[in-house]
Amino acid sequence: MTADANYSLRDELRDYWSDRAETFDLQVGHEIFFEQERAAWHALITGHLGPGAGRASLDLACGTGVISHLMNDLGFVVTGLDWSEAMLAKARAKAQKRSADIRFIMRDAERTLEDRASYDVIITRHLVWTLLDPKAAFAEWFSLLKPGGRLLVIDGDFVSRNWATRLREVWEKLAAGKSRVSDKDGAAMARRHQDILARVYFSGGARAEEIVRLLAEAGFEQPVVDWKLGAIHRAQGRQMPWPKALERATQHRFAICATTPQ
Repeated sequence: MTADANYSLRDELRDYWSDRAETFDLQVGHEIFFEQERAAWHALITGHLGPGAGRASLDLACGTGVISHLMNDLGFVVTGLDWSEAMLAKARAKAQKRSADIRFIMRDAERTLEDRASYDVIITRHLVWTLLDPKAAFAEWFSLLKPGGRLLVIDGDFVSRNWATRLREVWEKLAAGKSRVSDKDGAAMARRHQDILARVYFSGGARAEEIVRLLAEAGFEQPVVDWKLGAIHRAQGRQMPWPKALERATQHRFAICATTPQ
């Protein structure tokens, strides 16, 4: 991290995710490792956005391109946008390996510089909780969609603690106590994460009802909250230690689909 006075929170966010790019796909819930989870994601996406059929889609904060590739699987024409060149390098390498025709661009998800009314659908996964100005971001996304276009936000409150969180923390302390290996790098990254989280708009946790309210203010119609992400969480949980799987299943996680007026 630099002491430069011009180094902003936006810069910190970009650099944090860039530093995580190398190992990002090793974590369950980022990359997809089994077909059961892939099928569950496909069902969620088509259930809200409909068939791809060559429709133009924008994957905001695409990271290493996991959601972009899911959209490509379904027949969407995909643009993946991210502000981290390190993440985009991983995404492009995947696309080349899979011979997937996906356009990846380096831009800020809150200021995309994309043409107005140029997309049929927009999708985001775990972006909204990081936004500095969601009102401006939602207005930007609204402007990018064609009349009748759809936005799908997949996110959650990863801040609030519940009984499953406390159980997982106890389990991790016990596991760490039995291990002689010190994860200094992981601890430093966790501190960076907490420092950034304390300064974003949803520092208290991204709650579905607040996102719905802000989407409506931006002009989106009929935002619908989908809590039925169990198939995805169960598939992910099979690859996690049981306390983490239990926490994931009990967190405030959701998908919100909203449309622009015809």
